[in-house]
Amino acid sequence: MIPSRIWWLSAVAAAAVSFAVLSPAAAQAPPAAAPPATAPPAAASADPFGEEVTLVEKPIVYISGSGMWDSAFDTIIGGFKTVYGAMAKQGLKATGAPMTIYTATDDTGFQFQAAVPVEKTPIVPPDSEITAGMSPAGKALKFVHRGSYDAMDTTYEAITNYLDEKQLEAKDLFVEQYMKDPISTPEDDLVIEVYVPLK
Repeated sequence: MIPSRIWWLSAVAAAAVSFAVLSPAAAQAPPAAAPPATAPPAAASADPFGEEVTLVEKPIVYISGSGMWDSAFDTIIGGFKTVYGAMAKQGLKATGAPMTIYTATDDTGFQFQAAVPVEKTPIVPPDSEITAGMSPAGKALKFVHRGSYDAMDTTYEAITNYLDEKQLEAKDLFVEQYMKDPISTPEDDLVIEVYVPLK
């Protein structure tokens, strides 16, 4: 579904060298076409593309899961519904935007955490569907995607090219934070902040 994400984590783990070498689209592009490929999709807006930020660790509750790329968005939404349902039962309130933390990917699928920030780390009952923990922290690059989840191919390709051109090493995970409720927002109207933690 999303080629750049399919090999994202394996590429980072396998080599700290050029991401573009691993990207068929980037490898086939002629040198003269490389700069336009990294032009941020935000060219028509003021959205940041590659902005350096520091992620602050936050208490979260989450559910871990796995899915296939061809049904990724439905899988993630299902995860958030489970998290919000468990939070309602335990009287927990969200204190920030929900996020997907991708922890592993391969050619066909991915492993993830559907997470929601809360005020403080709660004591989660043993039979609860959710787990309590902390969100990723540290130096990262921020990118913004607007539009459908399926259209993120282009955004991730541009991110990959950006990292390659800047010769930056990413950690073996990445985070999508949903600035509009992913459950109720029409998919074409999504605003997703992508955070790429750096080594």
